[in-house]
Amino acid sequence: MTATIAPSLLREVALTEAEYDRLVELLGRQPTHVELGIFGAMWSEHCGYKTSKPLLRNFKSDGPRVLQGPGENAGAIDIGDGWAVVFKIESHNHPSAIEPHEGAATGVGGILRDIFTMGAFPIATLDSLRFGPLTEARNRYLFGGVVSGIGKYGNCFGVPTVGGEIYFEDCYTENPLVNAMAVGLIRKDKLTSSRAEGPGNLVMLVGADTGRDGIHGATFASVELDQASESRRPAVQVGNPFLEKLLMEACLELIDQDLVVAMQDLGAAGLTSSAVECAHKGEVGIEIDVADVARREQGMNAYEIMLSESQERMLIVVDPDRKQEVDRVFRKYDLHADVIGEVNDTRRLTIRDGDTVEADIPVPLLVDHVPFRYPEGKAPQARLDLAAEPILVPEIDPAVAFRQLLGSPNIGSRRGVYRTYDHQVQNNTVILPGGDAAMLRIKGTDRGIAVTTDGNGRYCYLDPRAGAAIAVAEAARNIVATGARPAAVTDCLNFGNPEKPEVFWELKESIEGMADACGEMELPVVSGNVSLYNDTSGVSIYPSPVVGMVGVIDDIYKRVTAGFRRDGDLVLLVGRTEFDLGGSEFLKTCLGRVAGCPPKLDIEVERRTHEAILDAAEERLLRSCHDLSDGGLAIAVAESALVGGIGVTCDGLDSTGVDLTVALFSESQSRFLVSCRSRD
Repeated sequence: MTATIAPSLLREVALTEAEYDRLVELLGRQPTHVELGIFGAMWSEHCGYKTSKPLLRNFKSDGPRVLQGPGENAGAIDIGDGWAVVFKIESHNHPSAIEPHEGAATGVGGILRDIFTMGAFPIATLDSLRFGPLTEARNRYLFGGVVSGIGKYGNCFGVPTVGGEIYFEDCYTENPLVNAMAVGLIRKDKLTSSRAEGPGNLVMLVGADTGRDGIHGATFASVELDQASESRRPAVQVGNPFLEKLLMEACLELIDQDLVVAMQDLGAAGLTSSAVECAHKGEVGIEIDVADVARREQGMNAYEIMLSESQERMLIVVDPDRKQEVDRVFRKYDLHADVIGEVNDTRRLTIRDGDTVEADIPVPLLVDHVPFRYPEGKAPQARLDLAAEPILVPEIDPAVAFRQLLGSPNIGSRRGVYRTYDHQVQNNTVILPGGDAAMLRIKGTDRGIAVTTDGNGRYCYLDPRAGAAIAVAEAARNIVATGARPAAVTDCLNFGNPEKPEVFWELKESIEGMADACGEMELPVVSGNVSLYNDTSGVSIYPSPVVGMVGVIDDIYKRVTAGFRRDGDLVLLVGRTEFDLGGSEFLKTCLGRVAGCPPKLDIEVERRTHEAILDAAEERLLRSCHDLSDGGLAIAVAESALVGGIGVTCDGLDSTGVDLTVALFSESQSRFLVSCRSRD
């Protein structure tokens, strides 16, 4: 069946003509306006993962610690003593490019809801950020807005922001990356699902009123940014962290009292995606009457209500016999709790506005029939040539290069950023920001968790498969450097327009590289997010897969930090230094080049090195431990000295067996800088 529709309507919902024809064929009729909006949202790249889903099957998500893998709001792992850690990372790139403060703030709010929707209490957030050079006024505006937005939401909500990373490259000008990760704690027998069950059970919308902010947010995040993007500012949501704090307390109380059948936060595509996801997981139908939705703006129609992305809202399914108890909890926190619909056995999503049926769609059409795309992937020859360029030892004074690197925006201290965040609220943070990974204690036990984020877009630009694998290994080294054992991964895959052959090649290679590294290191990928179409006026960002990782330590009193601690301690370099200047910070900062092969990564060597460091930490042989990454040995030594507030003399560099410049600035993998007492 071939249908006719105005191109402007298709652009509004980010569907192609072929996709529209497909939905008409599946429905057997023309969609209503509300149905078109619902299909556009659920079949968008942001919700439907129509380009990336076939590739994501490369990831393995099972393991002895895994309690919940992909498919729920967040992943969960068992950390012992009956406790589980729930965690996930997501992007809020497009909104932050338009309105940086609210875009970043609501990104934090959204990821926090993913955590407490599972029944977990949020104990930490982290962020992974990318910007263009701060020499440009627009980039300074974006940077300042994003940092303030993250700080505002986390500080007001009362969750510590304990770690993250920031990089600056030309390709992120006008297209910043704002990835937020959240971590929560829960007794493992209290994990909650978003699976709707029980025909006759009530569907309730709780929390904030519904407004017009965020409409088409999911479809907006599934297209390139251009000169018209500023006009889409109303698609950026506005957050209220104080209201979300109340919503969290109410939801956790409901879960503690076993008052909910299912719970799902309203994120991308708002009420549409939450209702569809709950119904699909439970293999049931849901009927909603939008006339019963509390709203803060007059004249809102069914289309706007179903696609609004107003923040601080939750969809819950409750037994009608327990509604009064649910109402009592929400009244306690002065929150709306409105019955808007009912679960049934039809497996259809039915939307009414009073007596008028606005949409009636079989739920499987919205989830199981997403029109997957299989673009052509092709490595650009110019990129292959760039990666193959020979890198020679440059004639440069190492002392001059060292000072230049210390002043690089990609290496300089982040203290000015993380000091704006409260990283000690809740009093669990035992390793603070500024080192390799943060660590939090589990109260009532000696256990702790280490958390970090990591990625290197420059490596991935030169070799996406190798760069993505290195991101996994680097994140694991960050965890190991604290004395914790890496346990599981969440990922955020940030790429340009996948319809470009070179971008789809980057996406495919990166996922396969990351999957291979996670598989060989026995690290399950339990949650994640994909953000595509990170292009501005046709210019793509670097391929930027970001790895969030959680590690477990049985005894936090055996933790290790990055700073040197005592006069007279020996400083040791663990690992082999090779000629690995390709894609390095030294090459970019000191010579203005982005070229060469990224460092070689041997996963077996990486694993053995991790075990050596963990054994030494367990036996309390290490005074400090710091992994080597951007800037190589010279920067690692400087950072350990600065963190420890103590000087250091290194007179054994000739033992590395390589040229002095290479010894100082090579970014060879599987290396740690440790200090210890001479007798150890």
